[in-house]
Amino acid sequence: MLVGEVDLYKLLAASKGVVLGVVIILLTLVALTIFVLLYKLIHISMAHSQSVTFLDRFWESKRLDDIFTVAEGLKQSPLAAMFCAGYIELSKVKQGQSAPGQTMHDKVDDTTNIERALSRARLASLTRLENLLPFLATVGASAPFIGLFGTVWGIMDAFLAIAEAGQAELSEIAQPIAEALVTTALALASAVPAVVAFNYFNRRLKVLSAEMSTFGNDYLNIIRRHFF
Repeated sequence: MLVGEVDLYKLLAASKGVVLGVVIILLTLVALTIFVLLYKLIHISMAHSQSVTFLDRFWESKRLDDIFTVAEGLKQSPLAAMFCAGYIELSKVKQGQSAPGQTMHDKVDDTTNIERALSRARLASLTRLENLLPFLATVGASAPFIGLFGTVWGIMDAFLAIAEAGQAELSEIAQPIAEALVTTALALASAVPAVVAFNYFNRRLKVLSAEMSTFGNDYLNIIRRHFF
């Protein structure tokens, strides 16, 4: 690949020592960043699309067991996961209600248990959706410093070589300095997409989290209205 008169492949192949180690680390970070970016894009997009499908079925259906059947097939939807957790807890509560002697205090405890089940499901879903996002944040924060370290080390080697030779032409020191600067370019190639992707996914997760909170409240209100 040529950028002006600079052959990046040649510069990367000419790297050696510490600079070569930094180049390998940065190339690995670039590859991992691309993989995580694509994986999270698919993961979060599926969670959003399946949640939209679930909400449509949830408000259209009149029976919770029918909704439960649909929710079981939407494995990537955090809203479906919350519904399933609440439905299972509600089934346990309904079995307990058939026992004689249940008081109003017991019924309050029952709704609290359902609310806790929804909260646990919400937290578990958010944790799963946030998986690998810290990696993007780490790459965005650390890659520039790794690249800077490689550049400084490469330039230092170039000046040490000049000191040993006593004198050098500009054409002789340009190559090692260019090789050192490649690490900064690789660092930016991994850090910039990582930061952009992290902010984008974080924003989408905030929207999903708000939808989960709203759904949880609506679901609890329906349960309290019809079962308690």
